[in-house]
Amino acid sequence: MARTTLALTSFVSGEFGNKLTGRTDFDKYNSAAKTMENFLVHPQGAATRRVGTQFIASVKTAAAKTRLIPFEFSTTQTYILEFGNNYIRFFKDKGQILSGGSAYEISTPYLTAELFDIKFAQSADVMYICHPNHEVMKLSRTGHTSWTLTQVDFTDGPYLATNSTTTTLTPASASVGTGVNVTASAVTGINGGSGFLTTDVGRLINFNSGIAKITSRTNTTVVVVTILTAFANTDATVAFKLGAFSDTTGHPSCISFYEQRLVFAGTIDEPQTIFFSKAGDYENMTSGTNADDAMVYTIAANQVNVIRYLKAQRTLVIGTTAAEYTVSADGTDASITPTNITIKRQSSYGSANVDAVTAGNAILFLQKAKRKIRELAYNFDSDSYVAPDLCILNDTVTESGIVQMEWQQEPDNILWCVREDGQLAALTYQRSENVVSWHRHILGGAFGSGNAVVESIASISGDLNEDELWCIVKRTVNGATVRYVECFSDFDFDETTATDFKFLDSHLSYSGSATTSLSGLSHLEGQSVSILADGSVHANKTVSSGAITLDRSVTKACVGLSYDSVLQTMRIEGG
Repeated sequence: MARTTLALTSFVSGEFGNKLTGRTDFDKYNSAAKTMENFLVHPQGAATRRVGTQFIASVKTAAAKTRLIPFEFSTTQTYILEFGNNYIRFFKDKGQILSGGSAYEISTPYLTAELFDIKFAQSADVMYICHPNHEVMKLSRTGHTSWTLTQVDFTDGPYLATNSTTTTLTPASASVGTGVNVTASAVTGINGGSGFLTTDVGRLINFNSGIAKITSRTNTTVVVVTILTAFANTDATVAFKLGAFSDTTGHPSCISFYEQRLVFAGTIDEPQTIFFSKAGDYENMTSGTNADDAMVYTIAANQVNVIRYLKAQRTLVIGTTAAEYTVSADGTDASITPTNITIKRQSSYGSANVDAVTAGNAILFLQKAKRKIRELAYNFDSDSYVAPDLCILNDTVTESGIVQMEWQQEPDNILWCVREDGQLAALTYQRSENVVSWHRHILGGAFGSGNAVVESIASISGDLNEDELWCIVKRTVNGATVRYVECFSDFDFDETTATDFKFLDSHLSYSGSATTSLSGLSHLEGQSVSILADGSVHANKTVSSGAITLDRSVTKACVGLSYDSVLQTMRIEGG
């Protein structure tokens, strides 16, 4: 029988799921792979081995899960933030920011269990941070070691609906000042009939043309307030409004900027309500009918649709647990105002509580079962938004569930997904070229008897050619659990000599005078490490007292944990 030679010229379809192993008639079959592990797929069709990760630092507390969040002030002022239990640490230029020889950090109210529910939006050097259990906070930067995290003090609002019961409120004084009692005639109409609660401290009250903030609670009908805007009088009134954001009702869980407004959504008591600030005044929630006034809008639905994300595109996209909506000005391209705002349902898939990602003209969101990633984009042919399933070619790549997603725009437009089991599921995505290509990544080392576990990932602008991809990796090292902050080496590398290759994880590099001893490896204590010495493979060594002794002297070396890269083609259909 004659021999047939087939050329496999492209892997642009990425790793296929098992349900497509027999689909030789499918036009993407010959550009797919059965296994694509620790390989990157480029939009041009090539598949290359992924680069390794550089060790940066240990997290503050190895026993506690942490999260990475990007902070980008400009193309040259970009930071990675390590959010842990009640703290933030900072990284820049692939190094940890120090102060007085120690890691620089600030305190936060966020606990370990709350970290992955944090959502944020940034404008210049201020980042607004939301979590349903905490006041809206803003993180401000004035220098590498000058960061502050403060509570946002909103101007006049937002508020719940005006009281509709016969209960009245009476202030002991009308003038601006502290320590003023406000007395309710009954508990009806206040916190569902429970009256004032200790969790109302910090909450705003609006009545008698004045504004006050609760500073303490005396009992269910009496609170002590600070009057911020003087009351017109001290008369009893039924027309009072309680603040919508409080420890009683919950705080916003979602946030985004849109048309010069800061938009919040998803408190515990009002899970499908959206709150828009005044135009150009992010912390002013004074509502009204003027074009620039703040707005409060509740989505009308047949069931409770908890809002999971807000993303600004050509419209404001709202993802809820049951459907996807868009905000516009009566369907036109005009700016939204209190008199023309319209919210319309676009699809009915529902979203998990994982922040969506903006990718070009599309929103990539995780469906509520955490198994499917959908691409929400406007379709001119149907004059509506559509949301196709991006996992249709590989329905097993997300089988353990997704806990975090991050977009790396340069060099290859890749969506990185952290799986529940610690693997990275990555999607090379370029819709203009019909590139939707999955590949998986397992980092070197081990945790217990299994693979190393990636727990968080974040991307920031590095230089003009490539974004930096950072991760937190959990491993077992020297019998103990460790968590390291690591940064991937350049993906689009252009090294011409083998001495510069970085295909090892948690690696460190050496360049200097000839030596046979390499130290500074305490983060890999007791581990068998792989070594690239002067461009050649060196025999593995075990790290002892933070150092290794080489069999020959070297001037350049890369030392780290090895990993396998596996690419298995689909079954060849060649006759």
